[in-house]
Amino acid sequence: MPKHSLPSRPRVELSDPELRELVEFAELLAEVSGRAILRYFRQHLHEENKARDGSFDPVTAADQEAEHAMRDLISKRFPGHGILGEEHGFEEGKSGLTWVLDPIDGTRAFLTGIPLWGTLIALHDGASPVLGVMNQPFTEERFVASRFGAFLRHRGESVPLKTRSCQRLADARLQSTHPAMFSAQELKVFERLAQQVRLTRFSGDCYAYCMVALGCVDLVVESGLEPYDVQALIPIVERAGGVMTDWRGSDCTQGGQVIAAANATLHAQALSILAPAAQ
Repeated sequence: MPKHSLPSRPRVELSDPELRELVEFAELLAEVSGRAILRYFRQHLHEENKARDGSFDPVTAADQEAEHAMRDLISKRFPGHGILGEEHGFEEGKSGLTWVLDPIDGTRAFLTGIPLWGTLIALHDGASPVLGVMNQPFTEERFVASRFGAFLRHRGESVPLKTRSCQRLADARLQSTHPAMFSAQELKVFERLAQQVRLTRFSGDCYAYCMVALGCVDLVVESGLEPYDVQALIPIVERAGGVMTDWRGSDCTQGGQVIAAANATLHAQALSILAPAAQ
């Protein structure tokens, strides 16, 4: 089960000008965090293990500095906003709006010099995330979504995101970060799903969800996620035409068992296989 959660509150209604300002600010957070992170990428970097159960959950100076930079900017620009971050926890605000931050989603990839990681930035309005950003500063790719649409910003261009129209598991491309994230029962149903798709690939972290939005991947199935792992990705997947829920087909904003699908048809087919392990 997720270790962190956001309290449920009445939805904060945002006007179009207010939301546009917040999307622009989220992109500024992406710029600031990206500068902090890139100084460390592919350098000799010491990592600490946050896990206390014998597993490996790494954190680096890049994670810490990037989140600190974003928190500092939020507190100056929007002092009434709350913040939930992977590295520094939850600070409740007074506005009903909460920024949900993961400075480096995919720290293992970061440590090994592979650019399948990204900074996740979401704004939660009390009920759901109203904007999401996945920023990959090394490849200069930024996935941005809100009710105004979903776009890939890359080197001066902004391309609308659209999921694939794949309708059958037999034609689908499935991705997940690592089989070790699953319990024995979860792994059993995942393997059953993997036997029915055309292609299964591990690794990717947040990048895999963005590839669903870009139309390159059809399914991402994972477990053990936290709110900061998913909230930025929900608007990106959904505004591109996809579906993102838990394994019961319900809200996944708090993390846990998560599935992202290119469309509702494929989502339903995958859920029918995952159902025996749904919590």
